Amino acid sequence: MTTEPATPQPAPPVVVEGPAVDQPPAVEQPAAGGFADVAIDAEPADVDTVERAAGTPEESQPYAELGLQDDEYERIREILGRRPTQAELAMYSIMWSEHCSYKSSKVHLRQFGEKAPKSDRMLAGIGENAGVVRITDELAVTFKVESHNHPSFVEPYQGAATGVGGIVRDILAMGARPVAVMDPLRFGAADHPDTARVFPGVVAGIGGYGNCLGLPNIGGEVVFDPCYQGNPLVNALSIGVLPVSRLQNKAAAGVGNVVILMGAKTGRDGIGGVSVLASATFDEESEQRRPSVQVGDPFIEKLLIESCLEIYDAGLVTGIQDLGGAGLTCALTETAAAAGTGMRVELEKVPLREASMEPHEILASESQERMLLIIEPAKLDAVLAIADKWGVLATAIGVVTEPDPDAKSGRLIITWRGQIVVDAPPGSLADDGPVYARPMREPSDLILLQADRAETLPRPATPGELRQTLLTMIGSPNLCDKSWVTEQYDRYVLGNTVLAQPEDAGVIRIDEESGVGVAISLDGNGRYARLDPYNGAKLALAESYRNVAVAGGTPIAVTNCLNFGSPEDPGVMWQFAEAVRGLADGCQELGIPVTGGNVSFYNQTGSVAIHPTPVVGVLGLVEDVNARVPMGFGSDGDVIMLLGETRTELSGSEWAWVTHQHLGGQPPKVDLAAERALATLMGQAARSGLVSTAHDLSDGGLAQALVESCLRRGFGAQIALPEGLDPFVQLFSESTARAVVAVPRGHEKAFAALCDEQGVPWSALGVVDSASRSLSFRDLFSVSMDELREAHTATLPRLFGAAATDAGAEADDAGAVAAPSPKAAETTTDAEPATGADGEPAEPEPVQSADAPSAPGGTDQDGDARG
Repeated sequence: MTTEPATPQPAPPVVVEGPAVDQPPAVEQPAAGGFADVAIDAEPADVDTVERAAGTPEESQPYAELGLQDDEYERIREILGRRPTQAELAMYSIMWSEHCSYKSSKVHLRQFGEKAPKSDRMLAGIGENAGVVRITDELAVTFKVESHNHPSFVEPYQGAATGVGGIVRDILAMGARPVAVMDPLRFGAADHPDTARVFPGVVAGIGGYGNCLGLPNIGGEVVFDPCYQGNPLVNALSIGVLPVSRLQNKAAAGVGNVVILMGAKTGRDGIGGVSVLASATFDEESEQRRPSVQVGDPFIEKLLIESCLEIYDAGLVTGIQDLGGAGLTCALTETAAAAGTGMRVELEKVPLREASMEPHEILASESQERMLLIIEPAKLDAVLAIADKWGVLATAIGVVTEPDPDAKSGRLIITWRGQIVVDAPPGSLADDGPVYARPMREPSDLILLQADRAETLPRPATPGELRQTLLTMIGSPNLCDKSWVTEQYDRYVLGNTVLAQPEDAGVIRIDEESGVGVAISLDGNGRYARLDPYNGAKLALAESYRNVAVAGGTPIAVTNCLNFGSPEDPGVMWQFAEAVRGLADGCQELGIPVTGGNVSFYNQTGSVAIHPTPVVGVLGLVEDVNARVPMGFGSDGDVIMLLGETRTELSGSEWAWVTHQHLGGQPPKVDLAAERALATLMGQAARSGLVSTAHDLSDGGLAQALVESCLRRGFGAQIALPEGLDPFVQLFSESTARAVVAVPRGHEKAFAALCDEQGVPWSALGVVDSASRSLSFRDLFSVSMDELREAHTATLPRLFGAAATDAGAEADDAGAVAAPSPKAAETTTDAEPATGADGEPAEPEPVQSADAPSAPGGTDQDGDARG
């Protein structure tokens, strides 16, 4: 795709933390091939040392190609008192990139802390590798969502696979055993040729890596919209469980402690990923940037997980950090800065895949499956023995040094074959990058966009038109069955999956004795946020909150992945600021804190940005997973009830887009007080056994919820819509704070009384009726289960059937390695069965063995990627 770059906007001076910095102009695009193509032609004998840098102050350096601005480069020279070496320049360009430094978002993200409601469950929050919340007195859960958007466009399989691997290591670094993953995904138009390239590869990469790790994939989203053409969003979440006493930190404390690099060897894959791919917009040369995409090996990651957990349990770690974006540069600087110490690192000791790698390449490499450990010298042999047992490389590459007497931290000194190539304060890299208050301006088209309301569009009126609209909607790409995707994932490995997609929330049991578990959901809606970013972010929060509640969970914590266009565009920056404000206000009103998350900027091609897309994850506590509430009707005679208030709210809806390709008006009203009341009601009803099933209403409205509830387990329903409101509005409005529940016969009065007590509007809709083999709306129309299933399930196989076989081949070659189960994984909880072809519950999916690899070290030692 050929597009013109955005015109740079003139800007006033900016508020900065640290020395004054002028507002940067638009970032120039890196050359094709990215970081690895810049200044790497020096012979090893001509390494750019600190001594040489001090003696050649006027030597030209390619800082602009690495994404640094003129004033940023001058600030680096001020910090160092000289020009940076080639290795130092690489490190600063990475750590001061948008992806690592959050330089455009920091001034707004502070609201998450300033407005955070008090929580006695929070053990670790913003600024850590992942948020950690206490579930019981003994157990905690850690969870986080991040993005791997740009790499997944350039190389879909590896981009998505390493996104899973990276977020799993974040969880591991907190001291937890990873127990599940989720993936909210967004792609361009479903029928676009490039979607046929990207979508199957991404799904295969997620399945290939997660399945090999033995982690169930329990939920997510798949959304198609033209705004993501050329810039898909591949977000990944992982959940882990740990004893409260095993919580780890990243600080490199203890002068004299040993710095250990553990895991795969370091290669040239991923060099400059955060500065070239994640911190710049796409242009027509993006396809040539494959060297910037990491290459993953889930088998090495599996062994790395087991070795780290054994080291934790033995009490051998002082500090630990995963190596992901920014690689060794990030790990060394963040661990030293967190402790206020220094380090001396001998870079030639880093195990390499390619002996010709130079210092700046080693420091910038984003090779996967690596961890940095800080170990007391007396414990070094024990750590190396455990690593050897699991067949994982572990190498001492340096030591922790004391802080400078006159400085707040020590010095990071890195040598290469006896020569110093880096001498810098680690805090200047990790914490003291520039912070910009960028110009913001409401998009000029927003007023006209909001005035163009979908409520004025032609709508179906006759029963026949309503029937056809329902069939068209349930077969549209965003509302159709996603089994084409989910069948490539193992949802039940480890034996603790209680609910998994397509349920409203994934539910995992974390303690077999008490039955305690967690529910988690991820949601976002780019169209809503385009129409109103403040309320769009609140709507994403509300839906995720509601999904957890209807599954039987009590929401307790939030994570987020904020996907936006270029921060250099004042319109995008306004959207971002409004979305952050909305999410912070929403969390404050709901009483649940943000534990962490991720910002992904530069999601655009040339000057065309994606819709602002805040993706919000909500974690909920399930006190007893046996009381979880599934979505599918499953008992004849149950009374179907609608909870919440339905209004004529069609703007930004799936109906408006599918039927009219229309986007305009105001999104549905946000009522977080009503969401809290609904959540309280559902929690009480689940614990009391007053509901058999529950399904939230969101995209596609009541019609979609009823179809999914019927098809999940093959039970039909007889429905009579309440009088007084247009049947079309009742079926397709996307009003919030609503759910459909099935109440066991004889419990209707008790449940209605509970609704009245909580102030939740309710109305009886009908009954579950499997004998009818249809979904019938009295006096309107009826659709057989077979016709519903055909309309709902045929879309993705029709669009991607041929591609699915090719994409799946990569995952098929990978095999699977299942995790040794912790105490929580020793038995199996019954999962809700999938629907078979005849509409009856299918046989449960096979659960893979949870045994450990028969021989630790059963993978190649050289770290070469085999994915």
